[in-house]
Amino acid sequence: MRADVRAIQWFHQMTLAPGITTLGVYEPARRLQRIGLPERLDGLTVLDVGAWDGFYSFEAERRGAARVLATDWFSWGGDGWGTKAGFELARRALASRVEDADINVMDLRADTIGTFDLVLFLGVLYHLRDPVTAIERVASVTGGRLILETEVGLRWLRRPAAEFFPTTELKADPTNWWAPNPAWIRGMLERSGFQKVVTYSRLPLRDRVWGSISDRSSQGVRRRLRQRMVFHASRQPDGAS
Repeated sequence: MRADVRAIQWFHQMTLAPGITTLGVYEPARRLQRIGLPERLDGLTVLDVGAWDGFYSFEAERRGAARVLATDWFSWGGDGWGTKAGFELARRALASRVEDADINVMDLRADTIGTFDLVLFLGVLYHLRDPVTAIERVASVTGGRLILETEVGLRWLRRPAAEFFPTTELKADPTNWWAPNPAWIRGMLERSGFQKVVTYSRLPLRDRVWGSISDRSSQGVRRRLRQRMVFHASRQPDGAS
């Protein structure tokens, strides 16, 4: 297994067996509390949109979800630097029952994959050229609660707005297209049928302070006006899923 793990370019860092941890560039376990994934998901159905290596899918299963469906298209298809090999190896190593479907966000439909009690839409929205349609498609398969994590910008504006990056202005990544502001995200979620939308968390204060100290350029100032934020949206006004 160690040889198989070394042969894969991982995004998620996760433990597959005692002494075997993937060499991912992103450590999602540190962010579980920040995104607000419930401690127990007993009996719930969960959809993980943009699952990549599948850490959050497997974590939902570990927390008791009755069914978990992991979906991806860009990363699994090899158009970026990732593939589906990490997800498939992790599923085997963890003896997981998580299901998978190669499907574009824009093709999510209730009549093809059903609806889910909890939908995870983490770190995907700002990579999409058409974020309006993306939220509508994700909302169409959310039966209860949506947890959305994304890059945000223009936070000083009260009116809905989104910052656009035509090339590599956001983190030198050409797949980063948008940084909508919180008002835009709340407005789109409400327009898509969610009755309660709350800002669950922001980038930790220590990270924002360190960014201010470490980068005093004009680009650094603009970057500090952006950050990652998590939103919880529920179909019911009381927030119940």
